[in-house]
Amino acid sequence: MTYRVVQWSTGNVGRNALIGIDAHPDLELAGVWVSNPAKVGRDAGDLAGLGRSLGVTATDDADALLALRPDCVVYTSMADVRVMEAVDDLCRILRTGANVVSSSPVFLQFPDGVVPPEMSDPVHEAAAEGGASLFVNGIDPGFANDVLPLALTGISERIDEVRCLEILNYATYDQPTVLFDIMGFGRPMDETPLLLQPGVLTMAWGSVVRQLAAALDVELDEIGEWHQRHPAPETFQVTSGTIEKGTAAALHFEVRGLRGGKPVIVLEHVTRLRDDLAPGWPQPAGVGCYRVEVRGEPDYMIDLRLLGSDGDHNTAGLKATAMRLVNAIPAVVQAPPGLLTAMDLPLIPGRGLLR
Repeated sequence: MTYRVVQWSTGNVGRNALIGIDAHPDLELAGVWVSNPAKVGRDAGDLAGLGRSLGVTATDDADALLALRPDCVVYTSMADVRVMEAVDDLCRILRTGANVVSSSPVFLQFPDGVVPPEMSDPVHEAAAEGGASLFVNGIDPGFANDVLPLALTGISERIDEVRCLEILNYATYDQPTVLFDIMGFGRPMDETPLLLQPGVLTMAWGSVVRQLAAALDVELDEIGEWHQRHPAPETFQVTSGTIEKGTAAALHFEVRGLRGGKPVIVLEHVTRLRDDLAPGWPQPAGVGCYRVEVRGEPDYMIDLRLLGSDGDHNTAGLKATAMRLVNAIPAVVQAPPGLLTAMDLPLIPGRGLLR
């Protein structure tokens, strides 16, 4: 069966989603939405960097795209600085009857106990009204800290702690808003960025902790946050701009699910802009990795290494996020209406992708 798909935005993840939609034997690109007027009228193949036409031109007319009655919309608009606007977008799409796979807002991966009901209830209501489903996922939050750790816990005799880590160098990540404005890189060390404001880490990654707890039947007492930063030893350049000497250049944080005062489910990130920074922090396998540690009987550790064909691990991360969504489309379309989690869907293989 072929599913008609609309791609909603063509940024870092969206461009890779377009490539993935074109490569998937069960998907047909029906339309592309863009916010940038300069992209309106351009062919999807051009926007994706494919070097060939896909015969679908981009538009900023959302009503026209939704009138096409697509089976699914791949929503990859950045929501970090427009959370409720993104929720409104998703509700609008769902009410038309189109299913949605989305990379944001990330708390919708598993909102229970993470955000107030008034932030997620409109999504439930819109899905019911349209008889459609929404699946929010990616690589992190997403596959690296839902399917991967849950599969690993399935071979445990006893579990004392589950820890999911992202250990990456973001120097080649071309997204100044995220790096500078949200994460605080290149900003004074005594300035608290948006990401480190109280409660923001939990809103962003508490869904990971809560979902793992629900899947493992664990009652958490609370979720705690912890972080530390490391300054640049001298001024240097990254793809997104300049990091001045003495400003923030590495970030280490944890979102901790606590029971009896002890962390039992932990989401941990180690983000550097240079490999030599903060050498005492956890180090990656390869050039960058997602790591799962299950401590108990026995102890397990698994590293998921990333590397794109261009030699960049950040390219691989963007592709992983895009393809987690694109490959899930058939299962999401076939699922009952509602807000879906990774626990609601079957195993999603790369069916038809072996060349």
